[in-house]
Amino acid sequence: MSRFSPRLVALDIDGTLFVNSPDTGQVEERVTPPVLEAVQRAYDAGAHVVLATGRSTFGISHVWDQFGLPRDGSTALAVASNGSVIFRYPPVEVVSTVTFDASEVVGMLLEHVPNAAVAVEEIGVGYRINRPFPDGEITGRMTMQTVEELVAEPVTRVIIRDPQSSEEEFLELAEKLGLQGTNYFIGWTAWLDIAPEGVTKASALAEVARSLGVRQSEVLAVGDGRNDVEMLRWAGRGVAMGQSPLEVQEAADDVTETVENDGVAVELSRWF
Repeated sequence: MSRFSPRLVALDIDGTLFVNSPDTGQVEERVTPPVLEAVQRAYDAGAHVVLATGRSTFGISHVWDQFGLPRDGSTALAVASNGSVIFRYPPVEVVSTVTFDASEVVGMLLEHVPNAAVAVEEIGVGYRINRPFPDGEITGRMTMQTVEELVAEPVTRVIIRDPQSSEEEFLELAEKLGLQGTNYFIGWTAWLDIAPEGVTKASALAEVARSLGVRQSEVLAVGDGRNDVEMLRWAGRGVAMGQSPLEVQEAADDVTETVENDGVAVELSRWF
């Protein structure tokens, strides 16, 4: 069997590049020196480094800036909003988006969690929301609207957040409702991220890889969350972070160190 040689490195951000507190979910927006050096080595070796995240476009560009990438006037590609948006940077230039009608699914969810906060993404701007989210959880410009206004037009993603519920309650609710016609991802707390059906980080990465002339077997992907499962299964080599939930680790080909122990640097050092 020939030695695996990654030509595309897909990296999640929160819990993979950045440490996030399991208790509060607050993220330390800082790349450690070992991870910084490892990512730059991969880039210098000619690999395409692609950020693949649930974050929106404006939560990603400063991550590239921390890495000092891309260099020499070139641009990099990123997968945002769990695959609903692909963009190029710098500057932020949206390459593709996928939208869906979220009115039915939002209505169904609010029957069960009537006091939930709902957010729909405005690409490159911020979010339209029906009530404030806990501090720091979503970024960009916030515009207050009624739920009816939020879902009047097709959207790229919807976030449902209920600080009064638990992660377990949201898992049960999502399972019970089945959420047909959408893809959903449960976050580290009572946070439900809803995307168009069939849209995942994997579907967007497949599009990115095609555009770069990279085969699926040449993709290395690293992530830690339930929204990374499809990406880890799809990649030629999918690696889960050491602190990932068991279902994420089981979807991966291998498990690296935790984010606190620079798991991305440990994995990239095997190849670069």
